[in-house]
Amino acid sequence: MSKKNIILMYITEISGHHSAALAIEKGIKMLSADAQILNINAFQYTNPISEKIVNRIYTTVIKKTPKIWDYVYDNPKIKNRIEKLQESLYKLNSPKFKKLFDRFRPDVVVCTQAFPCGMVADYKKTYNSKLPLVAVLTDYMPHSYWIYDNVDYYISPSEEISQRLIKKGIASYKIKSFGIPFDPAFNEAVDKDSIREKFKLVFGLKTILIMGGGQGLGPIKTIVKSLEKVKLPIQEIIVAGTNKKLYNSLKKKIKEYKKRILVYGYVNNINELMAICDIVITKPGGITTSEALAKNLPLIIVKPLPGQEINNTIYLTEHQAAIKIDRPELTNEVIDNLLSNSQELKRLSESAGRIAKPNAALDIARFILEQNV
Repeated sequence: MSKKNIILMYITEISGHHSAALAIEKGIKMLSADAQILNINAFQYTNPISEKIVNRIYTTVIKKTPKIWDYVYDNPKIKNRIEKLQESLYKLNSPKFKKLFDRFRPDVVVCTQAFPCGMVADYKKTYNSKLPLVAVLTDYMPHSYWIYDNVDYYISPSEEISQRLIKKGIASYKIKSFGIPFDPAFNEAVDKDSIREKFKLVFGLKTILIMGGGQGLGPIKTIVKSLEKVKLPIQEIIVAGTNKKLYNSLKKKIKEYKKRILVYGYVNNINELMAICDIVITKPGGITTSEALAKNLPLIIVKPLPGQEINNTIYLTEHQAAIKIDRPELTNEVIDNLLSNSQELKRLSESAGRIAKPNAALDIARFILEQNV
């Protein structure tokens, strides 16, 4: 296999999309150490000022007015209204991409987010380029902003989602059901006892991992308060991500809680934490859920946000791999039921295993390395 030049693109730094790009990069390096890879925030590269503004607006909307995002997300009316604006922005960016591509000469471009995928698709159209473009979906619902004529291949989370892409007009030969990519380290065997010892966990005690994505979103404080009512003894690991306000608040109150609680900020060892926990309470981001599925972990999803989170939740609950809770203050009741019902825990775990795609990153990396201009 000849040495490859590969560009990976995403647009949000602290996100599953970036994590997916990093996972693919790692997979490529494992298979072809001499591959030259650019892993770039495409929006920051083309519009550094706008990127900061857009990200700030998005985060504010998600936190404070999620109903607005629910209305905007995959809404055909909105898509039609902004289509001309989108095309103008793409046209503005195409010359910048041309300079990048002429200099680096990529054999393939891979996008883990729809916006850069659209930009590269427009570049291909503008310059009549044959550059292979691969779109990697990182959620369990293919929204309309992914659909472009000049995308050569779509990497789908599952065979079921591939069928939905076909219904949206994508030719079946363009779709590969490899799964959502996550760090291959999640598949490595670990010494669970040494990890428990490292984190000073009590051996034999059920461990609950609580996360809110990289930005620590969601009703985590309410969940923790609810878990104080769990009848059986448990210990909790809370990952607050970049949410310093949440982290500081939990650290201040930690002595008031009866349950044993460990609190962390942004961490890079989620694979270790998942290896030693029994249940995960989390936002249903595509990467996080794929990681948990690969570990056969029961998932509890509390009050998912509109848009992709709701869609991911529907997929996971329909496959009986997760339990959805709309009222975070009642989380304790679900945990009590699960901990007193080993068969239900086992059922959730087995269901997770059935839809898991543990080798997604390496399968995608292998496919990318096979592409030629």
